[in-house]
Amino acid sequence: MTSAVQAYSYAAPSTLVGDRLGLSTSGGRTATGLTGHPKFFSGVVTHAAPAAAGLLAVADVALARYQRPRAGEGGRSRDPVITCDGERLRLESFSACGGVYARLDLLGDALDGEVFDRGTTNVDVNGPLREALARVGGRDPLHLGVGADELAVTTLDGAVVEKRVPLPERWLRGFAEVQVIASGFDPRAELDGVAAVRFLRGLPKKATTNVWVVPSGRDLRVSADPAPGAVCLAGIGRLATLHPLLRFATRLRVYGPAVRDQAASGAWELELPGMRYTLVLSPQAWRGFSGEGATLSDLAGGDAEADADVVGMLLNFEPAVEVGLLADRSGLSPGRVRAALTRLGVAGKIGYDLAEAGHFHRELPYDREHVETLNPRLAAARALVASAAVRLAGPGVARVTTAGGVYEVRPAEGSCTCPWWFDHRGSRGPCKHVLAARMVAREGTTGDDTLGGAGAREDGAREEGARGGGARGGGAGIRGEGVSGGGEDRVRGNGVRVGGARGGEGVV
Repeated sequence: MTSAVQAYSYAAPSTLVGDRLGLSTSGGRTATGLTGHPKFFSGVVTHAAPAAAGLLAVADVALARYQRPRAGEGGRSRDPVITCDGERLRLESFSACGGVYARLDLLGDALDGEVFDRGTTNVDVNGPLREALARVGGRDPLHLGVGADELAVTTLDGAVVEKRVPLPERWLRGFAEVQVIASGFDPRAELDGVAAVRFLRGLPKKATTNVWVVPSGRDLRVSADPAPGAVCLAGIGRLATLHPLLRFATRLRVYGPAVRDQAASGAWELELPGMRYTLVLSPQAWRGFSGEGATLSDLAGGDAEADADVVGMLLNFEPAVEVGLLADRSGLSPGRVRAALTRLGVAGKIGYDLAEAGHFHRELPYDREHVETLNPRLAAARALVASAAVRLAGPGVARVTTAGGVYEVRPAEGSCTCPWWFDHRGSRGPCKHVLAARMVAREGTTGDDTLGGAGAREDGAREEGARGGGARGGGAGIRGEGVSGGGEDRVRGNGVRVGGARGGEGVV
């Protein structure tokens, strides 16, 4: 397995001295451009203990491996990602095994201070900081600085911190695909704080146990079999980072897709004072998100690359992304905007907020040049099209010729006669033959014609160009001076679900 290498460079290590938490930042993209050590926020977190516990939980997931390590994989953790959108701070991480995604959202009610810029970067979470976070208690406010400021300078002595960690392709691909999978979830259950504690602490103790969680009145019950409204919980031990947060929990929400007779992903969200902590779990503890294939149908769209360039230039770290507004501004249909958002998601530029049922803009530290290589099934489908291996044999039917034989494909149904499809039956996205047939069918070829080369569009990333506008003013939700600079009107989220068709084909 090939890996990219992520180089983190921090002006100094993050520290917690007294009640002053300074999070050191590495390079990232902001509303004002690329910055070596962006400064996002300085102020107070009004609920210190849950914020410290939540940050520690996100860092714990980054360190965790919930399955047996594979030979050759890097064991070092990847630092959490933080996004400031002018209204909240979002901290994200992804487990080393690629099967658990975690996010802590510090909402406006929990923050009182000044926003200096909007954007995304990594933050240093080191051993001494973890030990200090574990000792935070009481209800006193926590003074937080994200990025170098006067608080950090007085305690960090200017010591430069550099790290180089591998980013395996499987890990990168999974981090990106989580947003598409989550956009296909619906709320399945909601418990108050007391019921949440009772349920989570009453789960079977064996970490590898796989169960279904079924709503039962105002509570949840555990079942060995799926039932209407149930959510799959594969590997109970993967919920471990919820437990230290239970003493602060006011509500638990559980999300999942429509129930099938097979394992599926699910999400668990704890509501805390002024913040939310969310875990998204892959369908099985040994199975990472990178094999789900949820993004492939949208990535195979002939216009997806160009549409993503257009839509991407309209994003500027807004708290919520509205499909209707993007459609109006871009001149694209809502369907094409959703496909473009999927492609941007694979490039690490879009996340999904289950509580608000909408996407948000952020930029993970890798770029769209990797989209094709991170999706070998898509690359294989384009190769089939380019080699004239696909023939449309009649209404709704195609035949794909490969070295392993000729396979009959029904593109609209997503079915194929290949062994891979019989093994998974769409649960892990379309096979390469279905993707290739859809590419050819979309070009309008009819009868028994062969289409060679169509759809073999290169996936090299285009530079985004100027986004326009500086840091926008008036970060509603964070009290204080708001974002410095600005002038453009802010695009505000209103809870409109962006998922539309709920993540496209292949969502488990």
